[in-house]
Amino acid sequence: GTVQVIPHITDEIKESILKVAPTVDVAIIEIGGTVGDIESLPFMEAIRQLKGDLGKENVCYIHLTLVPYIKTAGEVKTKPTQHSVKELRSIGIQPDILLCRTEKTLSKDIKAKIALFCNVEPNAVITARDVDNIYEIPLLFHEEGLDERLVEVLNIWTRAPRLEQWEKLAARIRRPKDRVEIGIVGKYVDLRESYKSLHEALVHGGLAHESQVALTYIDSERVEREGPEGLLGHLHGILVPGGFGVRGVEGKIQAIRYARENIIPYFGICFGMQLAVIEFARHLAGILAATSEEFDQEAAEPVIYLMREWYDYRRDAIIHRDRETEKGGTMRLGAYPCVLKEGSAAAAAYGKLEIMERHRHRYEFNNDYRDRLTAAGLSISGTSPNGELVEIVELKDHPWFLGCQFHPEFKSGPMRPHPLFRDYIGAALAYKQGLGRAETEI
Repeated sequence: GTVQVIPHITDEIKESILKVAPTVDVAIIEIGGTVGDIESLPFMEAIRQLKGDLGKENVCYIHLTLVPYIKTAGEVKTKPTQHSVKELRSIGIQPDILLCRTEKTLSKDIKAKIALFCNVEPNAVITARDVDNIYEIPLLFHEEGLDERLVEVLNIWTRAPRLEQWEKLAARIRRPKDRVEIGIVGKYVDLRESYKSLHEALVHGGLAHESQVALTYIDSERVEREGPEGLLGHLHGILVPGGFGVRGVEGKIQAIRYARENIIPYFGICFGMQLAVIEFARHLAGILAATSEEFDQEAAEPVIYLMREWYDYRRDAIIHRDRETEKGGTMRLGAYPCVLKEGSAAAAAYGKLEIMERHRHRYEFNNDYRDRLTAAGLSISGTSPNGELVEIVELKDHPWFLGCQFHPEFKSGPMRPHPLFRDYIGAALAYKQGLGRAETEI
């Protein structure tokens, strides 16, 4: 039969939402876009139906809306919010709570005006004021009474919130005891959101040391053109993140070599690990033509290559792949186990020898070069349980130089910084302190 938006597409959307429900007490479902956009209408219709399906005490509609502050007039304007809510109500959704994004705290009079024209209670109009850092937001929403209103709408009981740890966290950000400068060398630096998880994980690493992490985004193609000294010389740590493709690669390799030779803490993630292996192979193992099959499929020295066959612990099966395989099918995706080498920096960070981390990549360390590279001083400190897949590499004669094939940033949080980011920032602080001592001695 004919596939229709209603009920076929809306039912699929509802089913996807309800799959989450059994796993949590409260599920937060974000519908992106702007009310009225044609692309979001099926999603709006699906969540409209959900309140009828689940009951009004089991669904709460929270609408994020803009209340612009006009600096020249010194006042806020509520019309955009009124019109947005009117549009939302026209498709059958009456918001229970309004989050009003604005530069200034909204007065009681403004809240009362919004409540009147948007058909909500005044205590359901919440100021979502701009803040210097996102970790202030839970405290701000608590002050505004968002949590109280939410449990009231959902008719659920909960004890008083314990926000002491969050308050301490916010205080660390406001009043850091130290500061380090970390350079992220990549090719998507004009699109900062590309590295959002990485950015926050580095901030989390700083919080573990009550330190501010100042991030500098450096275009790897600039490093190719201008050299690393002027762009990287002021940094206390260098990081090369994940990525794809040959553009900007040589600039990243120059940055890695600069970090290695100048004893600057280095962290390579996914692509950043692979390039660290290539840099090491070229300049310390004498494999001058070392490269990746990603850049040259006919490479003479592919120290990084597309592994054609490997054992997947999750499926308990041998996986086969080649360049003809659909691209998504050639990726190693999701969480995989990793065994750490005792005495390594990785083992010291995790405090255990078996871990699980998330992956998203196609190419792997080529085991044909393992003996030559380890003989030259490369330490393989993390592998798959059978030793087949190289997951972490380190340098023996460097205070902190580590590359990992997985993405640790996806498992970091403000209250629980990922151990690798924690130790990386710790190494950057130690490097900075060492610079200070050297300057004092001079």
